[in-house]
Amino acid sequence: MSIKSSINPPVFFSSVVIIFFMVLLCAVWPEGASHFFKSVQSWLEIKAGWLYILGVAIFLLFILFVMVSRFGDIKLGPDHAVPDYSYKSWIAMLFSAGMGIGLMFFGVAEPVMHFLAPPDATPETIQAAKDALKITFFHWGIHAWAIYAVVALSLAYFSYRHKLPLLPRSALYPLIGERIYGPIGHAVDTFAVIGTMFGVATSLGFGVLQVNSGLSYLMSDIPNNTTVQVGLIIVITGIATLSVFSGLDKGVKRLSELNLGLACLLLVFVLLLGPTVMLLQAFVQNTGSYLSDIVGKTFNLYAYQQKEDWIGGWTLLYWGWWISWSPFVGTFIARVSRGRTIREFLIGVLFVPSALTFLWMTVFGNTAIDAIMNHGATYLAEAVSSDVSVALFKFFEHMPMSNVLSVIALCLVVTFFVTSSDSGSLVIDNLTSGGDANAPVWQRIFWALLQGVVASVLLVAGGLQALQTAAIASALPFLIVMLFMCVGLYRALQDDWLKINIVQSHNTSVQYVKANMSWQDRLDVLVSQPTHHDAQVFLDTIARPALNEVKDTFVAKNIQAEIILRDGRVRLVIGADESLAFAYGLRIRAHTMTGAELTDESVEQAFYRVEVYLEHGGQQYDVMGYTREQIIADIITQYERYLHYLYLSNSAPVAE
Repeated sequence: MSIKSSINPPVFFSSVVIIFFMVLLCAVWPEGASHFFKSVQSWLEIKAGWLYILGVAIFLLFILFVMVSRFGDIKLGPDHAVPDYSYKSWIAMLFSAGMGIGLMFFGVAEPVMHFLAPPDATPETIQAAKDALKITFFHWGIHAWAIYAVVALSLAYFSYRHKLPLLPRSALYPLIGERIYGPIGHAVDTFAVIGTMFGVATSLGFGVLQVNSGLSYLMSDIPNNTTVQVGLIIVITGIATLSVFSGLDKGVKRLSELNLGLACLLLVFVLLLGPTVMLLQAFVQNTGSYLSDIVGKTFNLYAYQQKEDWIGGWTLLYWGWWISWSPFVGTFIARVSRGRTIREFLIGVLFVPSALTFLWMTVFGNTAIDAIMNHGATYLAEAVSSDVSVALFKFFEHMPMSNVLSVIALCLVVTFFVTSSDSGSLVIDNLTSGGDANAPVWQRIFWALLQGVVASVLLVAGGLQALQTAAIASALPFLIVMLFMCVGLYRALQDDWLKINIVQSHNTSVQYVKANMSWQDRLDVLVSQPTHHDAQVFLDTIARPALNEVKDTFVAKNIQAEIILRDGRVRLVIGADESLAFAYGLRIRAHTMTGAELTDESVEQAFYRVEVYLEHGGQQYDVMGYTREQIIADIITQYERYLHYLYLSNSAPVAE
């Protein structure tokens, strides 16, 4: 009996082999591997740090340009597509996959570390406190999300708009064409698989250190050692496997909503129990300071002050980490974003999670700094300096209901890790199955279990730091790939906008057909409320014969044409090249009197339209009541616009 699979062998087996040898290297030779990768990373920071800074600046400027430009109106999918998920579910999944666990780990620690050792101010002063939050906002703000957005937008656009696989290779289609299905495409996808596996596995490994610290803090009889940590990895991996088995809608979606709910609950508790008014004032001021300094910080390399150690240990480290995570987070964001316009997508990806992150960092960071500056909480500064994993729980000692807050935080850390593992498994399975969204469950379970095994082996052998350093060092080649993604996406968006603009605006003075009906007859059609039976009769007796007549005419001229029939749909396709073919379709769609989406309760109040669909989606106009000649005229008009688009997109003016 054969086991059903949908793997892409070059990517699947190459990834497994490379992962095996990397884990073996880091487990058998942890200190040597860590030293080697740190040397590579240090060299990259010194010699190529400018490229990281410039690259991330380009990503941010490109994404902002796309968002405010005419390209923002294009949908991630056909023109008639609607979002797969509600705003609440969508934002919850973005937040959980992109930043969630990092906020738990660094929400207290990073602002305090910058307060204790700022790059441009005297330590433990008011100016150091201000700078601490500005720096934290900079590292966790829209730059990080712009990196994710480049990959996510490229994948979502080419997959949902141009029907390419939901894979990183698809973003290179405008540059290398069909070669994305060859060795170059396999290499790009394999790199994304390895980056995702190493990123999730190292986060899982380091994350259990925080879970173990929290459990030991709450229950002193639980030791803080490797045995407990491996056990925690097994438990978290088991929960993630169950979630993977449930799928995206039931597993990741529900866990992400739970994460967001718990995070908001913990945030509100700390806000109300801490210096509330000061925190709200600080949030407004921190955000303003961040925005006022954003240009200078974006391009700051400390070229005149020679602070390579600081920028290498902070900004460049973060940029490398976000880039190395971008195949994972970008693919996941793309997976859940079908149906939104590009502008709606980018506003949601850039600003909503960033705003939540800024509020989180202010509430936790400013409360911690206030405790150290004004309430003598030196133990908190010592905890951050000695063991970051316990800093959050030490922070709660300064507040009422510390045990309750610690329990909520511990639950949140676990659910964030489960979501990260779950999301990582879904993404890796998608990458290794050639973009098959319906791959067998055993493949997702395989990758979920492998993440746990990799994290456990390296935790025991002491090779987690080496693997994390390797993942960050690998960011440079993918940064180059992302720059090519920007070029390919811009070219495709230009071409897409040209097509949309021509369909909407290009007209000819030639009249193909007379109306053959009075205005009273047309008014009767406009105010009528056709039933589904009426629409189907129109499709069968008027529309289909019209499309068939056009098809036969093209065939007589030795031009390939065919009619495709589906339930309630008829489609005329002209041309042999699928990527360049002209398509004119008619589809029956139900509407309510208010124009709202059709529901079970409103089905009896529905009326039906026969709407036009071109290759890039629905055109939102109804041909119900047209004569056969009028439908033929509409087809020819759309075909003329299509030919005009081909002319403009494929020709260039010749100098006289």
